[in-house]
Amino acid sequence: MKRQRSAHPRGRGLAMLALGFLGGRLLARTGANGSNGADGADAPAHHSRRIVHNAGEAIIAADDSSRIVLANPAAARMFGVAVHEMEGSPLARFIRAPHAMDARPLEYFQADGRAGRRGTDYAGTGLRAGGEPFAIEGSIVDTRQNGSTVYTIILRDVSERQRVQRKLARSHDQLRQLSSALQTIREEERTHIARELHDDLGQLLASLRMDLSLLTDACGGTPEALRLIGGMDGNLLTAITSLRRIATNLRPRALDEGGLYFALQGLRDDFVERHGIDCDLLADENELRLDDQASTAIFRIVQEALTNIARHAHATRVTMNLYRLNGELLVTIRDDGRGIREADMEKAESLGLVGMRERVWALNGEITIGADEAPGTRIDIVLPVKDHTV
Repeated sequence: MKRQRSAHPRGRGLAMLALGFLGGRLLARTGANGSNGADGADAPAHHSRRIVHNAGEAIIAADDSSRIVLANPAAARMFGVAVHEMEGSPLARFIRAPHAMDARPLEYFQADGRAGRRGTDYAGTGLRAGGEPFAIEGSIVDTRQNGSTVYTIILRDVSERQRVQRKLARSHDQLRQLSSALQTIREEERTHIARELHDDLGQLLASLRMDLSLLTDACGGTPEALRLIGGMDGNLLTAITSLRRIATNLRPRALDEGGLYFALQGLRDDFVERHGIDCDLLADENELRLDDQASTAIFRIVQEALTNIARHAHATRVTMNLYRLNGELLVTIRDDGRGIREADMEKAESLGLVGMRERVWALNGEITIGADEAPGTRIDIVLPVKDHTV
Protein backbone atom coordinates (compact mmCIF):
# COMPACT_ATOMS: atom_id res chain seq x y z
CA MET A 1 0.00 0.00 0.00
CA LYS A 2 1.43 3.37 -0.98
CA ARG A 3 1.82 5.97 1.70
CA GLN A 4 -0.36 9.04 1.15
CA ARG A 5 1.39 12.36 0.93
CA SER A 6 0.40 15.16 3.26
CA ALA A 7 -1.59 17.86 1.52
CA HIS A 8 -0.31 20.53 3.90
CA PRO A 9 3.34 20.66 2.77
CA ARG A 10 2.23 20.53 -0.85
CA GLY A 11 -0.16 23.45 -0.29
CA ARG A 12 2.62 25.41 1.41
CA GLY A 13 5.00 24.76 -1.48
CA LEU A 14 2.35 25.84 -3.98
CA ALA A 15 1.72 29.02 -2.02
CA MET A 16 5.46 29.74 -1.92
CA LEU A 17 5.71 29.28 -5.69
CA ALA A 18 2.65 31.39 -6.38
CA LEU A 19 3.72 34.18 -4.06
CA GLY A 20 7.25 34.22 -5.43
CA PHE A 21 5.89 34.46 -8.96
CA LEU A 22 3.36 37.13 -8.08
CA GLY A 23 5.73 39.14 -5.89
CA GLY A 24 8.33 39.18 -8.65
CA ARG A 25 5.82 40.49 -11.17
CA LEU A 26 4.67 43.15 -8.72
CA LEU A 27 8.24 44.24 -8.11
CA ALA A 28 8.85 44.38 -11.84
CA ARG A 29 5.76 46.55 -12.30
CA THR A 30 6.82 48.77 -9.39
CA GLY A 31 10.18 49.30 -11.02
CA ALA A 32 8.51 50.04 -14.37
CA ASN A 33 5.70 52.42 -13.45
CA GLY A 34 5.80 52.91 -9.66
CA SER A 35 2.61 50.95 -9.15
CA ASN A 36 2.15 47.61 -7.41
CA GLY A 37 -1.27 46.93 -8.84
CA ALA A 38 -1.86 43.90 -11.04
CA ASP A 39 -3.10 44.18 -14.60
CA GLY A 40 -6.33 42.30 -15.09
CA ALA A 41 -4.95 40.90 -18.33
CA ASP A 42 -2.08 39.25 -16.44
CA ALA A 43 -3.78 35.90 -15.95
CA PRO A 44 -0.89 34.03 -14.22
CA ALA A 45 -0.42 36.83 -11.68
CA HIS A 46 -4.17 36.97 -11.07
CA HIS A 47 -4.24 33.20 -10.48
CA SER A 48 -1.30 33.43 -8.10
CA ARG A 49 -2.97 36.22 -6.16
CA ARG A 50 -6.08 34.05 -5.74
CA ILE A 51 -3.98 31.18 -4.35
CA VAL A 52 -2.29 33.43 -1.82
CA HIS A 53 -5.52 35.26 -0.95
CA ASN A 54 -7.35 32.01 -0.13
CA ALA A 55 -4.48 30.37 1.75
CA GLY A 56 -5.30 29.53 5.37
CA GLU A 57 -1.83 30.47 6.62
CA ALA A 58 -0.50 33.99 7.01
CA ILE A 59 1.64 34.81 3.96
CA ILE A 60 3.56 37.97 3.14
CA ALA A 61 6.18 38.92 0.58
CA ALA A 62 8.89 41.53 1.12
CA ASP A 63 11.58 43.04 -1.07
CA ASP A 64 15.26 43.61 -0.38
CA SER A 65 14.51 46.84 1.46
CA SER A 66 12.20 44.93 3.87
CA ARG A 67 9.08 46.55 2.44
CA ILE A 68 5.95 44.41 2.30
CA VAL A 69 4.81 44.09 -1.31
CA LEU A 70 2.05 41.57 -0.72
CA ALA A 71 0.02 40.22 2.21
CA ASN A 72 -2.98 37.91 2.37
CA PRO A 73 -6.06 38.25 4.63
CA ALA A 74 -4.75 35.59 7.02
CA ALA A 75 -1.67 37.72 7.67
CA ALA A 76 -3.78 40.81 8.18
CA ARG A 77 -5.95 38.98 10.73
CA MET A 78 -2.84 37.78 12.60
CA PHE A 79 -1.60 41.34 13.08
CA GLY A 80 -5.04 42.92 13.56
CA VAL A 81 -4.95 45.24 10.54
CA ALA A 82 -6.32 45.41 6.98
CA VAL A 83 -4.44 44.04 3.97
CA HIS A 84 -3.96 47.49 2.44
CA GLU A 85 -2.34 48.69 5.68
CA MET A 86 0.32 45.99 5.38
CA GLU A 87 1.15 46.31 1.69
CA GLY A 88 3.68 49.07 1.21
CA SER A 89 4.54 49.24 4.93
CA PRO A 90 7.99 48.45 6.34
CA LEU A 91 8.36 44.93 7.69
CA ALA A 92 9.53 46.37 11.03
CA ARG A 93 6.00 47.63 11.68
CA PHE A 94 4.77 44.06 12.10
CA ILE A 95 7.90 42.05 12.94
CA ARG A 96 10.46 43.22 15.48
CA ALA A 97 13.51 44.33 13.54
CA PRO A 98 17.13 43.39 14.29
CA HIS A 99 19.60 46.10 15.32
CA ALA A 100 20.81 46.72 11.78
CA MET A 101 18.90 49.57 10.15
CA ASP A 102 19.16 48.14 6.62
CA ALA A 103 18.37 44.54 7.61
CA ARG A 104 16.94 42.24 5.00
CA PRO A 105 13.87 40.08 5.73
CA LEU A 106 15.95 36.98 6.49
CA GLU A 107 17.74 38.84 9.30
CA TYR A 108 14.43 39.58 11.03
CA PHE A 109 14.19 35.89 11.89
CA GLN A 110 17.73 34.53 11.85
CA ALA A 111 18.66 36.70 14.85
CA ASP A 112 16.33 34.55 17.03
CA GLY A 113 17.61 31.26 15.62
CA ARG A 114 16.15 28.10 14.15
CA ALA A 115 12.67 27.15 15.31
CA GLY A 116 11.70 23.99 13.46
CA ARG A 117 13.04 20.91 11.74
CA ARG A 118 13.12 22.53 8.29
CA GLY A 119 16.08 24.67 7.32
CA THR A 120 13.71 27.54 6.48
CA ASP A 121 12.01 27.70 9.90
CA TYR A 122 13.07 30.58 12.13
CA ALA A 123 11.75 32.24 15.27
CA GLY A 124 10.73 35.87 15.48
CA THR A 125 8.61 38.37 17.36
CA GLY A 126 5.45 39.76 15.82
CA LEU A 127 3.86 43.13 16.68
CA ARG A 128 0.09 43.44 16.67
CA ALA A 129 -1.69 46.64 15.70
CA GLY A 130 -1.51 47.97 19.27
CA GLY A 131 2.19 47.18 19.61
CA GLU A 132 1.67 43.97 21.61
CA PRO A 133 4.52 41.53 20.94
CA PHE A 134 3.81 37.84 20.32
CA ALA A 135 5.89 34.83 19.32
CA ILE A 136 5.91 33.81 15.67
CA GLU A 137 7.71 31.36 13.43
CA GLY A 138 8.48 32.03 9.81
CA SER A 139 9.35 29.82 6.87
CA ILE A 140 11.33 31.93 4.43
CA VAL A 141 12.23 31.35 0.79
CA ASP A 142 13.93 33.94 -1.41
CA THR A 143 13.19 34.01 -5.16
CA ARG A 144 14.83 36.00 -7.94
CA GLN A 145 12.34 37.59 -10.33
CA ASN A 146 13.39 40.00 -13.09
CA GLY A 147 16.59 40.97 -11.29
CA SER A 148 14.88 41.56 -7.93
CA THR A 149 14.67 39.37 -4.85
CA VAL A 150 11.33 38.50 -3.27
CA TYR A 151 11.28 37.00 0.22
CA THR A 152 8.28 34.74 0.69
CA ILE A 153 7.38 34.33 4.37
CA ILE A 154 4.74 31.98 5.78
CA LEU A 155 4.03 33.03 9.37
CA ARG A 156 2.66 31.07 12.29
CA ASP A 157 1.45 32.52 15.57
CA VAL A 158 3.05 30.23 18.17
CA SER A 159 2.28 32.31 21.26
CA GLU A 160 -0.46 29.92 22.43
CA ARG A 161 1.75 26.91 21.80
CA GLN A 162 4.55 28.46 23.80
CA ARG A 163 2.14 29.32 26.61
CA VAL A 164 1.01 25.69 26.76
CA GLN A 165 4.64 24.53 26.66
CA ARG A 166 5.54 26.83 29.56
CA LYS A 167 2.55 25.55 31.51
CA LEU A 168 3.55 21.95 30.84
CA ALA A 169 7.13 22.75 31.86
CA ARG A 170 5.90 24.27 35.14
CA SER A 171 3.73 21.22 35.79
CA HIS A 172 6.65 18.95 35.01
CA ASP A 173 8.89 20.88 37.42
CA GLN A 174 6.22 20.69 40.13
CA LEU A 175 5.91 16.93 39.64
CA ARG A 176 9.68 16.63 39.89
CA GLN A 177 9.67 18.65 43.12
CA LEU A 178 6.83 16.52 44.48
CA SER A 179 8.68 13.33 43.56
CA SER A 180 11.83 14.61 45.26
CA ALA A 181 9.87 15.59 48.38
CA LEU A 182 8.16 12.20 48.53
CA GLN A 183 11.50 10.42 48.19
CA THR A 184 12.90 12.55 51.01
CA ILE A 185 9.92 11.78 53.25
CA ARG A 186 10.15 8.08 52.38
CA GLU A 187 13.86 8.03 53.21
CA GLU A 188 13.24 9.76 56.54
CA GLU A 189 10.53 7.22 57.40
CA ARG A 190 12.83 4.35 56.44
CA THR A 191 15.59 5.76 58.63
CA HIS A 192 13.21 6.17 61.57
CA ILE A 193 11.78 2.65 61.25
CA ALA A 194 15.25 1.10 60.81
CA ARG A 195 16.50 2.78 63.96
CA GLU A 196 13.42 1.74 65.92
CA LEU A 197 13.86 -1.87 64.79
CA HIS A 198 17.56 -1.93 65.55
CA ASP A 199 17.57 0.02 68.80
CA ASP A 200 14.36 -1.26 70.39
CA LEU A 201 13.31 -4.60 68.95
CA GLY A 202 16.87 -5.69 68.17
CA GLN A 203 18.09 -4.97 71.67
CA LEU A 204 15.06 -6.71 73.15
CA LEU A 205 15.74 -9.89 71.17
CA ALA A 206 19.42 -9.81 72.10
CA SER A 207 18.48 -9.39 75.78
CA LEU A 208 16.09 -12.37 75.60
CA ARG A 209 18.86 -14.52 74.12
CA MET A 210 21.21 -13.56 76.92
CA ASP A 211 18.55 -14.37 79.54
CA LEU A 212 17.94 -17.72 77.88
CA SER A 213 21.65 -18.49 78.06
CA LEU A 214 21.74 -17.59 81.78
CA LEU A 215 18.68 -19.72 82.40
CA THR A 216 20.38 -22.69 80.78
CA ASP A 217 23.46 -22.30 82.98
CA ALA A 218 21.41 -21.81 86.13
CA CYS A 219 18.96 -24.70 85.97
CA GLY A 220 20.85 -27.32 83.99
CA GLY A 221 17.69 -29.24 83.20
CA THR A 222 16.81 -32.47 81.49
CA PRO A 223 17.92 -33.29 77.96
CA GLU A 224 14.40 -32.50 76.78
CA ALA A 225 14.51 -29.07 78.43
CA LEU A 226 17.93 -28.38 76.96
CA ARG A 227 16.64 -29.35 73.54
CA LEU A 228 13.73 -26.92 73.89
CA ILE A 229 16.00 -24.15 75.12
CA GLY A 230 18.38 -24.81 72.23
CA GLY A 231 15.49 -24.52 69.77
CA MET A 232 14.35 -21.26 71.36
CA ASP A 233 17.88 -19.91 71.12
CA GLY A 234 18.05 -20.85 67.44
CA ASN A 235 14.73 -19.12 66.74
CA LEU A 236 15.90 -15.99 68.55
CA LEU A 237 19.11 -15.95 66.51
CA THR A 238 17.10 -16.32 63.29
CA ALA A 239 14.81 -13.47 64.38
CA ILE A 240 17.81 -11.23 65.16
CA THR A 241 19.38 -12.01 61.76
CA SER A 242 16.12 -11.29 59.92
CA LEU A 243 15.64 -8.10 61.89
CA ARG A 244 19.11 -6.87 60.98
CA ARG A 245 18.51 -7.68 57.31
CA ILE A 246 15.19 -5.84 57.28
CA ALA A 247 16.66 -2.83 59.06
CA THR A 248 19.63 -2.78 56.69
CA ASN A 249 17.34 -2.88 53.65
CA LEU A 250 15.38 0.02 55.07
CA ARG A 251 18.47 2.08 55.88
CA PRO A 252 21.97 0.60 56.20
CA ARG A 253 23.72 1.81 59.34
CA ALA A 254 26.97 1.87 57.39
CA LEU A 255 25.56 4.75 55.33
CA ASP A 256 25.27 6.88 58.47
CA GLU A 257 28.25 5.55 60.40
CA GLY A 258 30.84 4.73 57.72
CA GLY A 259 29.75 6.56 54.58
CA LEU A 260 28.82 5.64 51.04
CA TYR A 261 31.87 3.48 50.31
CA PHE A 262 31.25 1.07 53.21
CA ALA A 263 27.51 1.03 52.54
CA LEU A 264 28.18 -0.04 48.95
CA GLN A 265 30.59 -2.70 50.16
CA GLY A 266 27.89 -4.11 52.42
CA LEU A 267 25.38 -3.95 49.59
CA ARG A 268 27.79 -5.81 47.29
CA ASP A 269 28.51 -8.51 49.89
CA ASP A 270 24.80 -9.06 50.58
CA PHE A 271 24.08 -9.24 46.83
CA VAL A 272 26.76 -11.90 46.31
CA GLU A 273 25.60 -13.92 49.32
CA ARG A 274 21.90 -13.86 48.48
CA HIS A 275 22.03 -14.33 44.70
CA GLY A 276 25.34 -16.07 44.08
CA ILE A 277 26.35 -13.55 41.40
CA ASP A 278 29.94 -12.33 41.32
CA CYS A 279 30.11 -8.58 41.87
CA ASP A 280 33.15 -6.29 41.76
CA LEU A 281 33.14 -2.83 43.35
CA LEU A 282 35.79 -0.52 41.91
CA ALA A 283 35.87 2.67 43.95
CA ASP A 284 38.03 4.82 46.20
CA GLU A 285 36.74 5.67 49.67
CA ASN A 286 38.14 9.21 49.47
CA GLU A 287 36.22 9.90 46.25
CA LEU A 288 32.91 8.84 47.84
CA ARG A 289 32.94 11.24 50.80
CA LEU A 290 29.65 12.93 50.00
CA ASP A 291 26.82 14.52 51.98
CA ASP A 292 23.74 12.58 53.02
CA GLN A 293 21.60 13.68 50.05
CA ALA A 294 24.06 12.54 47.40
CA SER A 295 25.16 9.43 49.34
CA THR A 296 21.59 8.26 49.84
CA ALA A 297 20.64 8.89 46.21
CA ILE A 298 23.67 7.02 44.84
CA PHE A 299 23.16 4.12 47.25
CA ARG A 300 19.50 3.76 46.25
CA ILE A 301 20.38 3.97 42.54
CA VAL A 302 22.95 1.18 42.87
CA GLN A 303 20.59 -0.84 45.07
CA GLU A 304 17.80 -0.60 42.49
CA ALA A 305 20.20 -1.52 39.68
CA LEU A 306 21.35 -4.65 41.54
CA THR A 307 17.74 -5.58 42.32
CA ASN A 308 16.85 -5.38 38.62
CA ILE A 309 19.89 -7.46 37.69
CA ALA A 310 18.97 -10.14 40.21
CA ARG A 311 15.35 -10.28 39.01
CA HIS A 312 15.66 -9.98 35.25
CA ALA A 313 19.19 -10.11 33.86
CA HIS A 314 20.16 -13.78 34.43
CA ALA A 315 23.70 -12.48 34.86
CA THR A 316 26.73 -14.27 36.29
CA ARG A 317 28.91 -11.21 36.86
CA VAL A 318 28.42 -7.54 37.72
CA THR A 319 30.97 -4.72 37.76
CA MET A 320 30.37 -1.41 39.54
CA ASN A 321 32.80 1.43 38.85
CA LEU A 322 32.56 4.77 40.69
CA TYR A 323 35.12 7.56 40.33
CA ARG A 324 35.35 11.34 40.44
CA LEU A 325 36.42 13.50 37.52
CA ASN A 326 36.31 17.31 37.32
CA GLY A 327 33.69 17.73 40.02
CA GLU A 328 31.47 14.93 38.69
CA LEU A 329 30.92 11.41 39.94
CA LEU A 330 30.85 8.87 37.13
CA VAL A 331 28.98 5.66 37.91
CA THR A 332 29.02 2.65 35.58
CA ILE A 333 27.17 -0.59 36.34
CA ARG A 334 27.63 -3.45 33.88
CA ASP A 335 26.38 -7.03 33.80
CA ASP A 336 26.78 -9.96 31.43
CA GLY A 337 23.09 -10.88 31.40
CA ARG A 338 20.55 -11.07 28.61
CA GLY A 339 20.60 -7.32 27.96
CA ILE A 340 17.82 -4.79 28.38
CA ARG A 341 15.49 -4.06 25.50
CA GLU A 342 13.94 -0.75 24.54
CA ALA A 343 10.49 -2.18 25.26
CA ASP A 344 11.58 -3.09 28.80
CA MET A 345 12.42 0.54 29.58
CA GLU A 346 9.06 1.78 28.27
CA LYS A 347 6.91 -0.57 30.35
CA ALA A 348 4.50 1.20 32.67
CA GLU A 349 5.43 -1.17 35.50
CA SER A 350 9.16 -0.36 35.24
CA LEU A 351 8.95 1.84 38.31
CA GLY A 352 12.46 0.93 39.41
CA LEU A 353 13.96 2.52 36.32
CA VAL A 354 11.70 5.55 36.77
CA GLY A 355 12.89 5.89 40.37
CA MET A 356 16.53 5.70 39.27
CA ARG A 357 16.00 8.44 36.69
CA GLU A 358 14.18 10.67 39.16
CA ARG A 359 16.98 10.36 41.72
CA VAL A 360 19.58 11.18 39.07
CA TRP A 361 17.61 14.14 37.73
CA ALA A 362 17.05 15.44 41.27
CA LEU A 363 20.83 15.88 41.47
CA ASN A 364 20.91 17.50 38.00
CA GLY A 365 22.66 14.45 36.61
CA GLU A 366 22.35 12.34 33.49
CA ILE A 367 21.62 8.64 33.14
CA THR A 368 21.92 6.33 30.14
CA ILE A 369 20.60 2.78 30.18
CA GLY A 370 21.12 0.42 27.29
CA ALA A 371 22.45 -2.85 26.02
CA ASP A 372 26.19 -3.22 26.35
CA GLU A 373 28.35 -5.21 23.99
CA ALA A 374 26.35 -8.43 23.74
CA PRO A 375 25.46 -9.86 26.06
CA GLY A 376 24.71 -7.50 28.93
CA THR A 377 23.36 -4.17 30.09
CA ARG A 378 25.25 -1.00 30.93
CA ILE A 379 24.11 1.90 33.10
CA ASP A 380 26.12 5.13 32.88
CA ILE A 381 25.42 7.94 35.33
CA VAL A 382 27.04 11.38 35.55
CA LEU A 383 26.35 13.33 38.76
CA PRO A 384 27.66 16.82 39.54
CA VAL A 385 28.86 16.40 43.16
CA LYS A 386 31.04 19.49 43.53
CA ASP A 387 28.52 20.96 45.99
CA HIS A 388 27.94 17.64 47.80
CA THR A 389 31.44 16.79 49.01
CA VAL A 390 32.31 16.66 52.72
